[in-house]
Amino acid sequence: MTNELFQALVLEQRDGATVAEIRSLAADALPAGDVLVDVAFSSLNYKDGLAITGRGKVIRQFPMVPGIDFAGTVAESQHPGFQPGDAVVLTGWGVGERHWGGLAQRARVRGDWLVPLPDGLDTRAAMAIGTAGFTAMLSVLALEAHGLAPGRDLLVTGAAGGVGSVAVALLARAGHRVVASSGRADAADYLRSLGAAEVIGRLPAEGRPLESERWGGVVDTVGGATLAAALRATAYGGSVAACGNAGGADLNTTVFPFILRGVNLLGIESVMFPAERRPAAWARLARDLPADLLERMIHDATLRDVPALAAAILDGQVRGRVVVNVGT
Repeated sequence: MTNELFQALVLEQRDGATVAEIRSLAADALPAGDVLVDVAFSSLNYKDGLAITGRGKVIRQFPMVPGIDFAGTVAESQHPGFQPGDAVVLTGWGVGERHWGGLAQRARVRGDWLVPLPDGLDTRAAMAIGTAGFTAMLSVLALEAHGLAPGRDLLVTGAAGGVGSVAVALLARAGHRVVASSGRADAADYLRSLGAAEVIGRLPAEGRPLESERWGGVVDTVGGATLAAALRATAYGGSVAACGNAGGADLNTTVFPFILRGVNLLGIESVMFPAERRPAAWARLARDLPADLLERMIHDATLRDVPALAAAILDGQVRGRVVVNVGT
C-alpha cells in the first residue's frame, strides 16, 4: 500500500519556462524524510503563484512539487513524536521550494517540521488558515509583544488577501477597531463580515515624511510604498508588523517614524519561527477563529484548478484563502 500511485502537481523547467503537470507518482519518488503523510488539503499562496507561473525565482531545483503547506494524516513514521493515524499540519521549512511540498496526495518530510493538528481544527480548516493564517498570527503576536498605541485604530493592508483576511479577523476578535485597506472595490462587505470596522482603499504612495498619527499598530502584507505610507501615519510607540513584499522590496522612507515617534518595524518570517513555539501559535488560531468565520474565507479548489488560480492570485483576483482538496 505504501508505494501505491498517487496524484501530484509537478513543476518542470523546459526551454526556460516553468511547466506544471499532474502526474502519477509512487512514494519511492518522494524525497527523504522520517514521516510519510497522506495529504488531505493544501492551500495556494502568493509564493506558490510565483513558483507555478514561473514569474518569480522561488524554485531552485526541478522537478518540484509546489505547495508551501499541507494538512493530513501520518501514514508511516520513524519519528518518535508521531504515529500512523496522527493528524498533522505543516507550514514553512522550505517545502514547495527546496523540498517537495503539499500539492500532492502524499508527502515525505522531517517529523521536526510537523505540528500536531490542534483540537478544534480539521484538515480543511487548518488549510483555511495555512501559511497565510500562521503568518497573520505571528504578526498579531509581535504587535501584542511590542505594545499597541492606546486609543488608535489598527490597520491591515492587503486586507482581502490570505494573510490580511486572517489578520483582520484575529485583531477584531481581540477587541480592536480594525481598518482594512484593500485595492479591491468589491471586498468591503467581505472584510466587514470578518470584523473590520472600516474599509478604505490603498494607501497613497506619496506623502509627507510624517503624517497625522492614526495607526496604533499595523499588519502590512504588501510592502513597498504601502509600507512606507503606513509608517508615516503610525502613532507614537506603535508597531508595524511587515510580512509581505508583493508591492516591492524597496522601502523609501525616512528615519522620522523611528526617531521622532519611536515606531517599531517588526519583520515577520514564518519559515524561521522556532519549532518549539509553533504548537502554541496553532492552538491560539484554533481557539480564536471559529469554523463559520473560516468558512467565509475559503475558496475551494482541486489540483486541476491550481495553475489558473495561481495566475489569478498574482493578479490580485482572488480574495481570502484558496484551499486545495488534493484528493479530488
